Amino acid sequence: MYKTLVGGILAAAAFTLSHSTALAEPEIVSGPAAEADCFVPWAAETKFFKFPKKDGPYRIALANGYIANTWRIQMIQTAKAYAAQPDVASKLKEFKVVSTGEDVPAQISAINNFIDSGYDAIVVNAQNPTAFGPVIKRAKEAGVILVAFDNILDTEDAINVNVDQKGLGVLWANWLAKHLPDGGKVLEVRGVAGTSVDTDRHNGIHETFAATGKKWDVVEVLGKWDDPTAQKATADAIAVHKKFDGITAQGGDTGVVQAMIDAGHPFVPFGGETENGFRKFCAKHAAEGLKCSSAGTGPAQVAVAIKTAIAALEGKVVPQSIKLPLAIVEDPNFKEGQDFYPDQSDNFFVGNAFPTCGINFTAQEIMGQSKENQ
Repeated sequence: MYKTLVGGILAAAAFTLSHSTALAEPEIVSGPAAEADCFVPWAAETKFFKFPKKDGPYRIALANGYIANTWRIQMIQTAKAYAAQPDVASKLKEFKVVSTGEDVPAQISAINNFIDSGYDAIVVNAQNPTAFGPVIKRAKEAGVILVAFDNILDTEDAINVNVDQKGLGVLWANWLAKHLPDGGKVLEVRGVAGTSVDTDRHNGIHETFAATGKKWDVVEVLGKWDDPTAQKATADAIAVHKKFDGITAQGGDTGVVQAMIDAGHPFVPFGGETENGFRKFCAKHAAEGLKCSSAGTGPAQVAVAIKTAIAALEGKVVPQSIKLPLAIVEDPNFKEGQDFYPDQSDNFFVGNAFPTCGINFTAQEIMGQSKENQ
């Protein structure tokens, strides 16, 4: 009888494990995606997933890492604003947000805790694209859908949502090459070290410069996508190198321009992100030489990631890798009330909408949310 009981328990455990593993395995199907205009596959060879339908409402968590810059803060606020929208809230039993800082093991631990707590899906902005192997495996075995965005995961066992980050670096470098046809000395203000976004943008910049055949002297500093950090790093670089012919920055761009102003540095061509303050400067000082390309993707990509997680839980077809459009405006086309907003915070990222996904937010909706864990 003891052996029979033990055998029964083991068999039940094996069935449970195999059943949960089956739940985590999506069927590979032909496209298109359920909402083809929103869930755009990254490439022609991108696979399409169809997970088994799960009854809602759902428990979804956002596992964020770095929080100490305006983009990440706005991203957290946007996630909460999206989850609070009536048609989204009706599908959610619980929406949990945790930010763990730059500590990769702490972020992985948070994801493990969500898995152990029985969440249906976890949305993650990963601190490191290659360090998540074991937790990806655990999520898959537990039947938890994992959706990575912005800083994505190096795996096909999760759904990735992102813009062409390397292409963004290419765009900025091409802008500088257009305005500096003979090459020159460029200040590159990088983001958070070790993240896929920083690496991809950096590679795009340098490969594009190399392809021009011109001589480029690139000075790299770490700005962490944060205005105060980028401002100090730029001020220090100007103090040492005296003069740059062009600048590219991944974020904290308002701080970069302010450092130029404070140091009396001449305005130069600039390839940068989409902060409202940066675009205000670009419009105001264009005639003085601040010729800008402002491009990126707003923090609302977190809303697309949440939307994707819900669609996957509902058994809808989604691509394994989703490509989002860039928000781009370049000199001389900065229009007040459309591309920048004089009355809004400098720290607000413009272009924080994805109309093809039915996602758009006012500044008031976003700023009414907190950045704190919940």
